[in-house]
Order: sequence, then structure tokens, then C-alpha cells
Amino acid sequence: MTGSDGRIRLVLADDESLTRGAVGALLGLEPDLIVVAEAGTGDEAIASVRRHRPDVAVLDVEMPGRDGAEVAQWVAVNEPATRCIILTRHARPGVLRRALAAGATGFLTKSAPASMLADVIRRVHGGGRYVDPELAMTALMTEECPLTGRELEVLRAVDGAGTAADIARRVHLSPGTVRNYLSSAMQKLGASTRLEAVERARDRGWL
Repeated sequence: MTGSDGRIRLVLADDESLTRGAVGALLGLEPDLIVVAEAGTGDEAIASVRRHRPDVAVLDVEMPGRDGAEVAQWVAVNEPATRCIILTRHARPGVLRRALAAGATGFLTKSAPASMLADVIRRVHGGGRYVDPELAMTALMTEECPLTGRELEVLRAVDGAGTAADIARRVHLSPGTVRNYLSSAMQKLGASTRLEAVERARDRGWL
């Protein structure tokens, strides 16, 4: 809820402490905004939202543990009165789609001036939405996915520690077939590892 003094209460989450401090200081100059907590990880952001129940959470999309989209999803379920704005350094279509699907109502680049961020905070607090036009255009112009349905299925089953045999059990294929699909997907995506292939496919919005 808005503070007793009428100011919009903010939680600011970014794993880069210098960036977080600079943004917090600039937003603090706005007479109608107040940063009530800062966080350096996704879990810290969730804890801060749970404790302070701010009007708006400003979330870096890339943070240790849960990322900004995952935090926004948690907030939408557990603290729906808090609106979420996602900040990103890169215009990646998959990130935009994930963030919006997770319930974020604002999305802009880290290169945006603090005055624009302040305006977006006011807009989403008032019930509106904002997506940076350049990011939206990039998302609309996503290139066609070169991966087959089976290749996508195998990539979705990849995790950090799993072997080809583990993936094979999940997708009901033989380990050799899984290796072939992984190799083909990696080649199409220009990736040197299966995890890099997953990241590239996700960034493009294909997973």
C-alpha cells in the first residue's frame, strides 16, 4: 500500500550493487517515490516484498537464484497488490515474453534514464502497463525457429547435472538418439554446450 505520506513505496532488486545504489539514489530524488528496501538476489527480493509489501518492485531480470521473471511470478501469486517492473540489459524476446507471462506490468532497458523509470513506476502503480517500444519490436520480429519439435523437446529436458541417459528417460528416447538431437540443436544454434544451446533457444523465445 502507498505510504502514509502518499509516496509510492519501492523494492529495488539488482545483483550489481553499484547499479542498485545509483538507481536507488536517483529514484530517491523523486518527491513521490521512496525505496523501502534493496535486494541483491531473487530470494532477497522475495523476502523484501513479503516484509514490506511495496507498491512496486523494480527487478533486474538476471539475478542469482530466482531471476526477475521468477520473482514477478511469485509476487503475482503471493502479493498481487505489488506491481512488478523488469529491467534488462539486452533486448531478448524470450526474456520479454517470460516476464510478461509471469505478471510483470513494466519492462524497460537498464539504459533508460532514471526519469523514464520513475514515470513507468507511476504508470504501473496507477494500473497501467509499459513495454519499451524497441524491446517490443524486437520480440515481434523474432526469427523463425530452426529447431524441430523433437530437438525442442530434448532441450526442455536438459538440466545442469543430467546426463544423456537422464534426458532419455524423461523424453522416452534412447540415449544415442538424445545425443543426436542435442548435437543437431547445438550446431543449429552455434552453441558449444547443451546448456548454452538451452540458453540461446530460451533467449529467442523458442523454449
